Amino acid sequence: MKNLILILALSFGLYTTHAQKSIDAQVKKSERLEYKSSIHTTWLSLSNFGNPETNTHHYELRYAYQLTPKDQIGIKFATWKLFAPLGIDLWDSKLLDREYFFPGRLRETGVGFTYQRKLWKGLFATLEVLPLFTKYLDTDGNKIGSGFKLYNSYHVGYHIPLFKKGRFFIEPQLHVNHWPINNNVPGEFKIEEDKYDRFFLIEPNIYFGIKF
Repeated sequence: MKNLILILALSFGLYTTHAQKSIDAQVKKSERLEYKSSIHTTWLSLSNFGNPETNTHHYELRYAYQLTPKDQIGIKFATWKLFAPLGIDLWDSKLLDREYFFPGRLRETGVGFTYQRKLWKGLFATLEVLPLFTKYLDTDGNKIGSGFKLYNSYHVGYHIPLFKKGRFFIEPQLHVNHWPINNNVPGEFKIEEDKYDRFFLIEPNIYFGIKF
C-alpha cells in the first residue's frame, strides 16, 4: 500500500511539473512579439481639405519599435501650418474667429522622440517630445522670421487591433499638449500668442497604423 501511495505521489509530481512547464511555454509563446515595428499617422494627415484659410496642412508619421510587450520607443516626424495660436481651446468660440487669426501663417517642422507604456490590456500612456523649427510668413507668403519651439504632448489611449492577426490597428486617444519653449516670435504674432497659455487641453485624436 505504501509503495502504491509513493508511486501515485511521484506520478502526480511528474504530471504537475510537466503541466507547469507546458503552461510556462505557452505564456512565453504568447508574450513573443510577432511584430516589433509599426508605422502610424494621425487622422489629421488624411484630412487636409476644406476651407483653405483654416487648413493646417498637417502631416505626421511615427515609427515605433516594441522593446518589450509593454514598452515602445519611436521617432516622430511632423509638420503643420498654423493660422491661429495653439493655445485656443477647442471649445473656445475664438478658435475659428478671423479676428483672432495670425497676421499671416507659421510653418512648423520637426523630428522628435516618443515613449509608450502599456498600462492594462490595450490601455496605454505616451510621452512625445518634438523640437520644432518655425518659419513665420506674412499675409503674402513672404518669410518674416524664424524661431524654435519645444512641443511636448502627453497621451492616454487604447490600442484596438483590426482583423484577425491585428497587423492593422487604430488608437483613439486624448492629448494634453505643452510648449515650454517658444523663441523668436515676431511682434505681431507674439501679440496673439501672449493672449493664451502655452498648453492645449484635451485634444481628441485617432491614429491609424500597421505593424511589420
